[in-house]
Amino acid sequence: MAHAKDTGRQPKEEFLRAMHALQAISDHTLQVASPLLAHPGGLGLLTGPHLHHLARQSRGLCVELDHVGQLLRFQQDRLLRQIPTPGGVRGLHCSLDGTLYLTFDESPCIQILDLSGHSLHSLPCSLPGPGAFVSEDVTVTGSGLMLVSSLVHKAVFAFHHLSKTSKGEWVKILTFASPRGLGVDALGRFLVADYVSGLIHSFSLSSSFKALGLTTVSGLCGPRYVSNGPDGGFVVSEECGDVRLFGHAHQSLGSLGSRFQHPFGNPAGVCTDAQDNIIVADEQRKEVTLFPPTGAPVRLVSKGLQRPTGVACASHGRLLVVDNGDNCVKIFKYQI
Repeated sequence: MAHAKDTGRQPKEEFLRAMHALQAISDHTLQVASPLLAHPGGLGLLTGPHLHHLARQSRGLCVELDHVGQLLRFQQDRLLRQIPTPGGVRGLHCSLDGTLYLTFDESPCIQILDLSGHSLHSLPCSLPGPGAFVSEDVTVTGSGLMLVSSLVHKAVFAFHHLSKTSKGEWVKILTFASPRGLGVDALGRFLVADYVSGLIHSFSLSSSFKALGLTTVSGLCGPRYVSNGPDGGFVVSEECGDVRLFGHAHQSLGSLGSRFQHPFGNPAGVCTDAQDNIIVADEQRKEVTLFPPTGAPVRLVSKGLQRPTGVACASHGRLLVVDNGDNCVKIFKYQI
């Protein structure tokens, strides 16, 4: 056991020694260079090529240190638990209080669980006329308002409590060609991925469930899932394509694939954590990757996934991954 502890401690000690040495050399160089550079005599024997070489080396070192800093914050493949599901999960949402909302391939209901997998409630998806419907995705606001999308009915529904004592009912909000993924941006606007049309719709809701300020972003190819993004924007996964980025005014900000030179297979579930890291589940490559605001991508889950289709972040650095190949939701610890 003592040898095992020493082996585990050695990389930390080597890294700390390297950082201390780098800091000492940098401090010494600055102390020596500062008065010389302030002298009117010039740069001595330091030439332009030396400066350009130093600048290139410094930029490379900064990039490496930034990447090391990212790696120190995260851990890989640390599975905490698995929550079995009765069938294929289509939609996943995790509220701030750790409540899970799941929709399924063939079940016309919303399953509500806690992070231990204990069932809290099963909410039927049914309308007075057409009857039961299967939901594609689900999202819930901070105030508890739930929205679901339905491909069969080509609509987005909200669950409305008529009073504190009533069971509530589903209310049709809007009709779209092929609504799939749902999300809520930082401004509280609802986001809908319109799959066949290649559109993202954004709107707010009044107290009477009337859609306000409906705007549309076009030009996408098979948008599957949509989530809030950094700086008030949103991110969209495209089937067998890329992950597109948009700003708070719905302006295009490019894609993760081009920004990070990252080859996606079939990006599916996407979410953004509290530190503005974008996390993507790749169904074809069977992995989950984190894309930080700066630095290189970090692969959070590299093994043990059969068919990851959805992701969500929970408190205390936990990551929820829908694995429809294993019919379960897997919970990982990805932040240290």
